[in-house]
Amino acid sequence: MKGIIKNISDMVRIGFMGTPQFAVPVLDSLLHSPYHVVAVCTQPDKPVGRGRQIVCPPVKRLAMEHNIPVIQPRTLKTEEAVEELASFNPELIVVAAFGHILPQEILSLPKFGCLNVHPSLLPKHRGPSPVAASLLCGDQITGVTIMVMDVKMDSGPILAQREVGISSTDTTGSLTSKLASIGAELLLETLPEWLGGKLEPQLQDESLVTYSKLVTSEDGEIDWHLAAVELWQQIRAYNPWPGCYTWWKGKRLKIHEATPVSSTAEGKLGEIIALSEPPKVGVVAGQSVLGLCQIQLEGKREMPAEEFVRGQREFIGSILG
Repeated sequence: MKGIIKNISDMVRIGFMGTPQFAVPVLDSLLHSPYHVVAVCTQPDKPVGRGRQIVCPPVKRLAMEHNIPVIQPRTLKTEEAVEELASFNPELIVVAAFGHILPQEILSLPKFGCLNVHPSLLPKHRGPSPVAASLLCGDQITGVTIMVMDVKMDSGPILAQREVGISSTDTTGSLTSKLASIGAELLLETLPEWLGGKLEPQLQDESLVTYSKLVTSEDGEIDWHLAAVELWQQIRAYNPWPGCYTWWKGKRLKIHEATPVSSTAEGKLGEIIALSEPPKVGVVAGQSVLGLCQIQLEGKREMPAEEFVRGQREFIGSILG
């Protein structure tokens, strides 16, 4: 670290880099702190939805509400992008789910380095989808890591970590929201000691490294050969995006909420069966049965599976997939 701040009221100049909703509470905490956010760097606006309407990232909207300058380079690998960020003279850069690895030219800009707020307990679940990875693995504990960034992906030394329990009802959406709030708190607790030269970064244990993969829309299609517990984890991991789905009568059937049940059943994989206990509707999976709670047939509204059966009597006994 190239300098030490003796008084937090000196108002360190911070550049912020982030894009999705996860980054919003982190930026908001900085905007309501003694630090001075001089610029926000985020991904370019993108077309969204069937109408392909151009939508700006959530971080940009928050920055504009506070009249913070916003830059949106298409790549960080140009001299122009580095110079634009450098023109704001940031003394520290805070990164939260920006979406790209930072080149050395940017890592070297601020005298207090670049700190990343990462939603996992590093070195576990490095990479682009750590929250979904925690749910897919059946983790009971996850957390947030504040780390000093280097040129590799999520490999820098650790400044602070905080554990967060995962509930049986958590989805990627709900868990991401929890981790964002806790990450914002942990960052503000960590910054005074880091800026004051009181923290010694701890190297990650490379023998414990695991990686998360980039989630695609195809990942949401259900394979009924998998065990019910695996499918339950998958449905939670891919909620809200890309969502899990199967097929019924040639139409896409989304499964918004499900639960593994103890029942065993004779039947074909993917066969819909009636259950004696809630949620009353189940599917024969590779092991045990997956209870269907909330489903949505293509072109219809989301509804409880039990309600869907009342309107579609032939659903019980049919085969999904």
